[in-house]
Amino acid sequence: MFRFEYSDNLWYLLGLIPLLGLLYLGWHWYQKQAKNLGEPLLVEDITRGVSRKRKEWQYILALLIFTLLVVAWANPQWGAKREKVKSKSSDIFIALDISNSMYCQDVAPSRLDQAKRFAAQLVQQLRGERIGLILFAGNAYLQMPLTSDYAAAEVFIQSANPNLAGTQGTAIGDAIRKAEDGFTQDAKYHRVMVIISDGEDHDPDALQMAKEAHEKGMIIFTVGVGTAEGSFIPMNVRGNEDWKRDEEGQPVRTKLNETLLNEVANQGGGDYFYLNNSSSILKDIDQKVDVLEKREFEERSFTEYESYFQLFLGLGILGILWQWIFSNNLIEKKKIPGV
Repeated sequence: MFRFEYSDNLWYLLGLIPLLGLLYLGWHWYQKQAKNLGEPLLVEDITRGVSRKRKEWQYILALLIFTLLVVAWANPQWGAKREKVKSKSSDIFIALDISNSMYCQDVAPSRLDQAKRFAAQLVQQLRGERIGLILFAGNAYLQMPLTSDYAAAEVFIQSANPNLAGTQGTAIGDAIRKAEDGFTQDAKYHRVMVIISDGEDHDPDALQMAKEAHEKGMIIFTVGVGTAEGSFIPMNVRGNEDWKRDEEGQPVRTKLNETLLNEVANQGGGDYFYLNNSSSILKDIDQKVDVLEKREFEERSFTEYESYFQLFLGLGILGILWQWIFSNNLIEKKKIPGV
């Protein structure tokens, strides 16, 4: 199995975008300075020995070096030893609301960004438990079944957005149903579900589904995102920024529905939390999960990994040496007639 030990460091690859822009501006500045030297024919004659191709390769090499060093920093690893491991854990589904109302910016930078950040922190906090991910809007979708692959869970959370939903709305009841289907049927009393939502649309099935799920052994926690005052929902309409509007053309205001989320948590035997202090919520949920009855299961997993950062680091250093050679040898050696 391949993995990155420090997968969060891969986000620094986004630095390629500004780096590419700087190299592009640098190339245009170089071209402009060449034109300002004097007459074009004279400049061409003076710079005849300067290799344009080598300078282009110098820029490409800079991008490659940056990529190699970031990958080395993330420490790519390959599973070297796999064996059966017995462990005890609770099964926990995180249900993330990806409806359009989560684009609302009544909390900075947006409800969705805050919810995704909290969900990723929750995955880290609950290491040792089996985690599953459900995305929901007008319908619920099992994005990731129960697993101990926490890196994959974080990747799925970061990529979550309303475009993944076929229909819009807030189908909390459907999300609970999906979680029930995703749990192992012969296992009870260690099932947990954490719903992260603004609860914006009232789901008539949510309370009944939460009550029935709790009777079967599931505990449901809800985490509210947004404010009671609410705000408008930003939308992109034909390339222009606008608000989501109703049939009369008026901007739609969305508000956090704490009443619904409180009732769902009560019916589900859990607690409701307002997302304003993530560290406190994480601690509370972790403590409540920790006292639950654990289920013992056996799985084959990698217990040892070989690191390969040295390879990428070495290639990066080699690239730096080549960069130095290119920067000091941009003048092509041309044979002089008669010499």
